[in-house]
Amino acid sequence: METSPARTPHRLDPAGGCPHAVNARLRSRGAVTPVELPGGIEGMAVLGHEALKEFLQHPDVAKNARHFTDLREGRIAEGWPLRTFATVQGMTTADGDDHRRLRSLVGSAFTPRRVEELRPRVEELTTRLLDGLERAAIADDGVADLRRHFALPLPMAVISELLGVDVEFRDRLHHLSSQVVATDTEPAEAIAANRELAGVLGEIAAAKAADPADDLTSALIAARDEGGDRLSHQELIGPLVLMIIAGHETTLNLITNAVRALCADPGQLDLVRTGEASWADVVEETLRWDAPVSYFPFRYPVRDLAVGGTLIPAGTPVLAGYSAAGRDPAAHGPDADLYDVTRPARADAVRHLALGHGAHYCLGAPLARLEATVALEQLFTRFPTLELGVRAADLAPHAGFVGNSVRSLPVRLAPRGS
Repeated sequence: METSPARTPHRLDPAGGCPHAVNARLRSRGAVTPVELPGGIEGMAVLGHEALKEFLQHPDVAKNARHFTDLREGRIAEGWPLRTFATVQGMTTADGDDHRRLRSLVGSAFTPRRVEELRPRVEELTTRLLDGLERAAIADDGVADLRRHFALPLPMAVISELLGVDVEFRDRLHHLSSQVVATDTEPAEAIAANRELAGVLGEIAAAKAADPADDLTSALIAARDEGGDRLSHQELIGPLVLMIIAGHETTLNLITNAVRALCADPGQLDLVRTGEASWADVVEETLRWDAPVSYFPFRYPVRDLAVGGTLIPAGTPVLAGYSAAGRDPAAHGPDADLYDVTRPARADAVRHLALGHGAHYCLGAPLARLEATVALEQLFTRFPTLELGVRAADLAPHAGFVGNSVRSLPVRLAPRGS
């Protein structure tokens, strides 16, 4: 296969920003492009839909960091902001039988049937949080930060209850996880955040070991203790780190991005109200059009690999460009940049990759979809005239290039003077 000539790596901005303009420019260079990661580390990003789909399920692509050449050869500092993505022990860095073993330990908690059983609790939490959102708006001239008061605490409460994490830990865990996934964290801060996050989760695990309950953390501890070697301590903490971070950050961004999109284009909201589209369609189109994760680290070819006409050398850290693939016109048509909630219902619609593909497909996808659909339906039913509280252009982008959203989302729940 012929491969494209070498190109100057694109330097990813550690501070983040709106990814879509950058994505379009990079896609014009090819479906796969070289990038410069923080610290001058050379990597690649897969941006095209078909190339990403191929790459995510390729048998010669691994997740275990022993295949990461720069890390194996000592060129990655301890405080490198992306180091946790490579080195945390758990499902996201395991391959083959090891991955299947770890995934099976928690998979039963996230089946569609088990998730559907959570619906009454998700609905109850949503109603309570909307009460709090309204109180916050009343206290601040009718405007409240929807991200802070609603989009964040809903998934954080749900995943915390599944894991058995008490309320007293939740704000701290969100703060630490935000530092861990940020790509602009200073080395000393990154080291401290990772250690503290592992320490807090270790404290929670120790309490569950002493007093087990009907929660996922207790079940993982039981699996660790069964036979003495089913799950190491690191393999226990790794899944907890993963589930706390992925279990709320992704859904937080999804809800925030959907509300922002609907407020920017009320005609799309009217399509739902008239029955031309469903709330599930809104969720799927938001996942495609404004994926909650922009560039997810890491996968590594175990041999030199040609993908999308570009050679990726063995051992290269590769980012999955979910936000770029979601707007790839080669897959989603010439109107790929258009937010259209009727798109998912069309027979010719191409399924997005925002929640992954292949063996590492997002385990929590059913839960994220449930939380988002319940949240959006209740929000716009209760506050049908909800609108942005600031100009869309004034919304500050999320820090870093992994997560894709805005830092806050001020909304006005009712027209001024009503």
